[in-house]
Amino acid sequence: MAYELKMPQLGLTMETGTIGEWLKAEGDPVAVGDLLVQVETDKLTNDVESEVSGVLLKIVAKPGDELPVQAVLAYIGEPGEKLETSPACAGGPEEASDENKESLSAKSAEETAGKTVERAPGERIKISPLAKKTAQKLGVDYTGLAGSGPGGRIVQKDILQAEKNPKPVKEENSVKPEEAEPAPAELSFGSAGLSLMEGDEVIKLTGMRKTVAARMYKSTSEIPSVTTTVKADVTELWKLRKQINEDMEVRYSINDYILKATAKTLRNHKKLLTAWDGNQIIQRAHVNLGMAVALETGLIVPVIRDADRLAISDISAQARELALKAREGRLSTEEYQDSTFSVSNMGMYGVESFTPVINQPDAAILGVCAIQDELALNAEGEVENRKVMRLSMTWDHRLMDGTDAAAFQADLRELLENPMKILL
Repeated sequence: MAYELKMPQLGLTMETGTIGEWLKAEGDPVAVGDLLVQVETDKLTNDVESEVSGVLLKIVAKPGDELPVQAVLAYIGEPGEKLETSPACAGGPEEASDENKESLSAKSAEETAGKTVERAPGERIKISPLAKKTAQKLGVDYTGLAGSGPGGRIVQKDILQAEKNPKPVKEENSVKPEEAEPAPAELSFGSAGLSLMEGDEVIKLTGMRKTVAARMYKSTSEIPSVTTTVKADVTELWKLRKQINEDMEVRYSINDYILKATAKTLRNHKKLLTAWDGNQIIQRAHVNLGMAVALETGLIVPVIRDADRLAISDISAQARELALKAREGRLSTEEYQDSTFSVSNMGMYGVESFTPVINQPDAAILGVCAIQDELALNAEGEVENRKVMRLSMTWDHRLMDGTDAAAFQADLRELLENPMKILL
């Protein structure tokens, strides 16, 4: 019997994946460990390996298809083996973000629509993004609704059927249309009706690129943000780094010192370690530094946990390892979650100043700019060359005021201009 290659669950929260490039074609021989297909999630692109040997008999999922976890992607079997499959074997694209891909039969949805399920308090409700958006628009309470999708997931047709056949619900569980949370602003990833010119190329958005675009839009739309910039003289830091690297035969970067200094400064500025949560503020207990890493497919922010407790050698080692893992697509879920403050370094590109976008739910993000040479007067009134760097920080005005941000940046500048204090 042919082996079913299924959509893997590549993270604890992963529900769907998007098919990228197939690395094998139908009819190709397959060995255990061979890379078969690229699967894109909202974070990473992963290569799926074969767990069996044989021949790739049939490819079910096409590039660009968004499918739920455990959906069948392809079949592997013996040469010449005939397949006996039903349409349901492919797992159904009903979990795709497009309503046209929610292909569950109307009959099945109708049968399920009249049923309810008992859920424990706080139990996570499995519902597709499209179904949730539809429920919000129609004012349908889906908290007790049984889902007809894979694993009991609620899909759009369940919502539509429930709207046609409303059922009495308990007052405490009801959601009135006027009380329902408005649907969040959505980015349109469909055609904008642009006319193409000769030579134009249409590039399909990857899962990660979609996620980055949506989160950046959400951040700038929801957060009343302010960006403040200070200039730090890093001449002594430049000299100290060079001396330590030569004497100790290490390769600490300027960014390593900035990460260490940032983590140390955050200890005394608790307002920068907060998060907005509806009608309350969460005070974070850990200095978990998010470190922005640019990939060809988008931006990801791996996290150095409890960075304020780490020596610069540990920060340097973790920063290098996390960046390498990110570029190779080997980050685990835990390695890019739970940041409490983020740092984005554009200095290597010669950027003199920029406005970084807050990585929600962080309260702020520090933008590190290029080191430049400037002429300045020393204490004796003589002109000398100094190395300076601008630090642009974007912060959430709901969580702090200008004085809070200015005080943090002043203390950070003090450390960078007196680098021995960073190591103490």
